[in-house]
Amino acid sequence: MAHATTQDTTVETIEFSTFYVGGALCGINILHIQEINKNADITQVPQAAEYVKGILNLRGRIVTIIDLGAKLGLEPVAETKDNRNIIVNSEDEHIGLLVDAISDVVPASRDAIEPSPSNIGSIKGRFFTGVLKTEKQLIGILDIDEVLKE
Repeated sequence: MAHATTQDTTVETIEFSTFYVGGALCGINILHIQEINKNADITQVPQAAEYVKGILNLRGRIVTIIDLGAKLGLEPVAETKDNRNIIVNSEDEHIGLLVDAISDVVPASRDAIEPSPSNIGSIKGRFFTGVLKTEKQLIGILDIDEVLKE
């Protein structure tokens, strides 16, 4: 098959689902997200780590819910009507990240992401792969694998 050759001028665009946790605006590549849902009936798990809110049954799958604020060393997420669980897939396990509120989906080119400083606000930099500067704000891009490591 003959294809017309074109110069590779396409810049890879990544879409980030952004959300608030502990006053910080964070983002996750939407390809890591299974779904986003409201805070449902979470069953507490005895002797779980302090950042584990509990588990929930999501259409027959058990999902561990992590309080992302507590996990990142911030204030635990305060329960409000704006809370959402961001369900991500981690090593064949579904994990829910409890966040304060969901914001917009923000598209960005890969080269617009800058290296993250050693800390963003009071969050340790190891939880981030970088920072995205928009006209209005800074978005900390979460390293989902690092966040979900024990």
